[in-house]
Amino acid sequence: MSKRVLIGMSGGIDSTVAAILLQEQGYELVGATFRTFDLVEDSELANTKGCCSEDSILEAQRLAHVLGIEHHILDFRETFYQHVISNFVSEYAAGRTPNPCVLCNSHIKWGKLLQAAEQFGCDYVATGHYAQIAEHRGHFYLKNAVDTHKDQTYFLWMLTEENLRKTIFPLGGLTKPQVRQIALEHGFEVLSKKAESQDICFIPNNDYRTFLAQQGIDTQPGNYIDANGKVLGQHCGFCQYTIGQRKGLGIALGAPKHVTHIDPITNTVTLGDHDDLLTHVVSAQDIRIRDVEWLTESPAVTARIRYKSPAVPAVICLPETSEQVTSPTLQLHFEQPVWGVTPGQSLVIYKDGLLVGGGIIQ
Repeated sequence: MSKRVLIGMSGGIDSTVAAILLQEQGYELVGATFRTFDLVEDSELANTKGCCSEDSILEAQRLAHVLGIEHHILDFRETFYQHVISNFVSEYAAGRTPNPCVLCNSHIKWGKLLQAAEQFGCDYVATGHYAQIAEHRGHFYLKNAVDTHKDQTYFLWMLTEENLRKTIFPLGGLTKPQVRQIALEHGFEVLSKKAESQDICFIPNNDYRTFLAQQGIDTQPGNYIDANGKVLGQHCGFCQYTIGQRKGLGIALGAPKHVTHIDPITNTVTLGDHDDLLTHVVSAQDIRIRDVEWLTESPAVTARIRYKSPAVPAVICLPETSEQVTSPTLQLHFEQPVWGVTPGQSLVIYKDGLLVGGGIIQ
């Protein structure tokens, strides 16, 4: 294996500890930090805390210097807007709830990063993600991280085998407390105590409604309706809601109600009861399945419909094809009903601890 690795550095604890571990294993590192969007100063959208903010870029540069790592700031703004932000905006405009991290990992953190690795003479890339890589039946798979609370395989399902062949995940076998301890032992006490941001990197404070409005998506008020089409009241614009939402609806109906459907064409938001969001069957499109033959022979799997949801037992129903699947649709039949299936989110499928495929929920 080549000893020269391009490591993505965010200025946070995980990528820094990943770099420390690789150095201790004898790798020669080149650090890379991404510039993915323009900061809007003196505005509500000025991002000062995200993983790609100006502060984090400068912090990554400083940490690379401390570790003695060659460092580059890579300008991926055009590609990021084309593949991530544009999709985010168009999905909300279509009444769906996208997951921008999935596309960023596929198109930016691997697509563009692997190109940069070749430019800098590196045969491999590394990141601070909590995931592992395993080989099975002649294929490379993502494998769940040891720390199940931090496992990030859900966000990485779009990575190809070629991506995985050129990737190292130094943190996959560690827990978050172990990572914090390593940072502390190497003198990075501030990093070991630093809180993690959970916001979408290009949307400060998770205020996506303001962001969408600034991108030209400013929907008009419309009707709340029930499952029979009866008008219940007025909503503030369908883009401001997501499937399963209960709080912030601005309407009192005598009992808690959830968003069960969003129709951008009629500008209606359907409200219903908790149990209206239970289903046994989930369909996905834009799918990627690593080994169709394996899943055809043994279709029992587990799957997650969102990052924080547990993996639930299911049976996969694949399209009738013997080729590796990269575009048709599939269905999953869950043993127990799942709640709040949201169009635009990712359906991620596991078998024996391996991530065997995924798709975008219809």
